[in-house]
Amino acid sequence: MGEAEGKLRTSGNELPEKGKSLSSPFRRRDYLFFWTAGAIDGLGTCASSLFLPLILLGAGHSSGLAGLVASVALVSGLVVSPVAGVFADRWPRKPMMYAAALVAAGAMGSVFVAVALGHVVLAHVLVAAVVEQAASAAYGAAASGTIRRLVPPDEYPRAIGYLQARDQAVQIVGPTLGGVLYQLARWVPLLADAVSFLLVAVVSRAIRTDLTPEREGPPASFVRDLAEGLRFVWAEPFLRFVVVWTSGINALLGALYFHAVLTSHDRGASPSSIGLILTLAGVGGLLGALAAPWLVRRVPPARIVTGASWAMVPTAAGLAYASTTWAYGLLLSGVSLIVPSVVVVLQTKAVLITPDRLLARMGTVLGTAGQAVAVLAPVAAGVLVAAYDGRTVALGCAGAFAGLALYATVRAGLVVREAP
Repeated sequence: MGEAEGKLRTSGNELPEKGKSLSSPFRRRDYLFFWTAGAIDGLGTCASSLFLPLILLGAGHSSGLAGLVASVALVSGLVVSPVAGVFADRWPRKPMMYAAALVAAGAMGSVFVAVALGHVVLAHVLVAAVVEQAASAAYGAAASGTIRRLVPPDEYPRAIGYLQARDQAVQIVGPTLGGVLYQLARWVPLLADAVSFLLVAVVSRAIRTDLTPEREGPPASFVRDLAEGLRFVWAEPFLRFVVVWTSGINALLGALYFHAVLTSHDRGASPSSIGLILTLAGVGGLLGALAAPWLVRRVPPARIVTGASWAMVPTAAGLAYASTTWAYGLLLSGVSLIVPSVVVVLQTKAVLITPDRLLARMGTVLGTAGQAVAVLAPVAAGVLVAAYDGRTVALGCAGAFAGLALYATVRAGLVVREAP
């Protein structure tokens, strides 16, 4: 084993030392390639996914069918993710990453050709979207086991923070880029997505670090490997805490975002004003992700988790009394500014305490748990806003945030141990 892995195992329950001067992960060639591959992937996906329903509508299909295609594709990614996690802990992860990118490129490339030729078939688009989401889930599963090999433990907070910032920036830039490309021609965003997946495959292939997972003995059956990942997450108190906290936060944030959009629409806000809400929230998330590594090195992890959890309560309550899109946007931006620091703390600790042979399964279990709950947020927000007034929904979310903050206060001191 290398020296870095030896150090990791002797300090597996400690977070990196606070206040220590660290070099930038971008000085490490393979981390830079990994970060770049994710940025390209995210831009391509954001540029096309929002406009795929418009392509179906333009082909004469109903909005219900267009929405069904998008929902089925998203659910397929959630279903495939834990399965892919098992294989990502069995197979060499780098080949899995670029193979998944090539499969996704083929799926989106086929839709690009169909749209360019004017032969859009619903079944083809549905299958291609499902394949693309499944391939993306496979890529994500393999990628979730890479940080440990790409940077040493002392650089985890900064490396994870930069990944968070990358994803936030993509969410801000991607839709705008997609809109510009869609104005050129309907098929241009799809071509960009297919090309982006090809670039991801090339960049991933260029990573030199051996990403092959460690194994203890021959592989067990698929079902036993899948169950082992679930048991590990359930048996580790910290990871159980992560599941509860992230699931609750994802659900409540999703509900707040859609509450703000629906309430603003009911008050007659223009689409551009509603877009401003999401843009401000995205900017807040980007700034929070950039500041997170600095904050994590200076503030005890337990204090970050509990402080951020309680800070969301008045922010959610403030949405109950907001009356302009600027107010909605600034309040949601405040929430988005807070969350990344907690994510960096939780992800850093999760990587440190998880054996290499379980990293992908741990990552996919946590990701699936959080995303599965978030998928229900738009539906829940729509039902609640229709049944109750917006103020009641926002205050209800504030109460739920308070319950989650209380849980974090009770548990954070036990499961987020600070470095000595």
